[in-house]
Amino acid sequence: MPPPPLSTFSLILLLFLLSSTTISQSQDTDPESDCTDKWIHIRHLPPQFNVDLLKNCSEYPLFDNFCPYLSNHGLGQKTHNSSHSWYRTDPFMLELVFHRRMLEYPCLTSDPNQANAIYLPYYGGIDSLKYLYGPEVNSSILHGLDLYQYLVHQDSPNIWNKNFGHDHFLVMARPAWDLIQPLSADPPIFGTSFLELPEFYNVTVLTFEARAYPWQERAIPYPTSFHPPNLAFFESWVNRLRRTRRTSLMLFAGGGGISANPNVRRSIRLECENSTSMSVNGTRYTKLCDFVDCSNGVCEHDPLRVMKPMLQATFCLQPPGDTPTRRSTFDGILAGCIPVFFEDLSSKMQYQWHLPEEKYEEFSVFIPKEEVVYKGLRVLDVLMSIPRAEVRRMREKVLDMMPRVMYRKHESSLGLRSKKDAIDIAIEGTLQRIKSRLEDIA
Repeated sequence: MPPPPLSTFSLILLLFLLSSTTISQSQDTDPESDCTDKWIHIRHLPPQFNVDLLKNCSEYPLFDNFCPYLSNHGLGQKTHNSSHSWYRTDPFMLELVFHRRMLEYPCLTSDPNQANAIYLPYYGGIDSLKYLYGPEVNSSILHGLDLYQYLVHQDSPNIWNKNFGHDHFLVMARPAWDLIQPLSADPPIFGTSFLELPEFYNVTVLTFEARAYPWQERAIPYPTSFHPPNLAFFESWVNRLRRTRRTSLMLFAGGGGISANPNVRRSIRLECENSTSMSVNGTRYTKLCDFVDCSNGVCEHDPLRVMKPMLQATFCLQPPGDTPTRRSTFDGILAGCIPVFFEDLSSKMQYQWHLPEEKYEEFSVFIPKEEVVYKGLRVLDVLMSIPRAEVRRMREKVLDMMPRVMYRKHESSLGLRSKKDAIDIAIEGTLQRIKSRLEDIA
């Protein structure tokens, strides 16, 4: 039986929390914090561009009913009642999560003229559903035009016209590939044309996965299910990862690979099926390769299904699928599992703010997929050749990188806020990006 739509009370509460124009600082915020070059103005948008979009959470029959994942300001329901840090988070709710966290940002200003950046709390990924799966599927070239008309013609046009959108940014909880349908596509193909609209070329857009060339896109991590509220819960989890005994050399959690056509997922599954237990560099592994079948989305909202085997694995394989990037990359890092990448579009060319390119060799392994698929290179052979001391160093580096890809809970403790998380780093990167852009066009 599908979950019921949001109650009237829930919608009123969301409307109050997310559409309020009142700006206030958290009681934990240091009043002496330096906001030079960090001021952000949250632009007021009518609820049709954010909260009203949540009312249709059960109306997309080809897309998962996302009503259950709206609770806790987009973090979803707790995995169990006594949980403090773990939620059944749907990554596509990031727009809601980001908006809620922006209300806690310590350098908010009600004066757009004072701001170094303008945040648009537009739930563009959720809005895209009516074009991707809903009744307006043949009108996808219109996605975003009503927002543009509002910004430029209806609500204080001087805010937009000051820099013609160069100082504006927003979050789109979709891969960029879902938003780049050519304006001339006839008949329309899957996706909307939001990122193809000249009207938004100047706006910084934060997506799960960015293309390599357009200026306006920047990739930020997929949310996982781990959202600790304070430093004690975070450090407890890290200590558990350090104590955990890894009984599998490598793990692949995902689907695909069942086609007879050559591809890296097929090669990995064949290796896993033919692997046995053995000792590697003095470590006895119960399994050389563990496989968790996540076909048909069965792992998406069940953290235990993937986190338990990830906790037991030394390496987590991250082959590309429908698109190059995967949420599993960040699940694995949160489990202290060393990521193994097979193409640069999955890693180095994506999350450069959060996972700097020069650090990849310190915390991950790279194996070209062409070597695996067409030249017979065994992933197991590569991983078994890595010295034990090097594996320990890589895992420690993974643990060091954890906070950078984690989305901590809103209203978290001041102690945990001292560790910059994925949203903190995204905001910093966006501010610097906008500053550089404005300097270039000055």
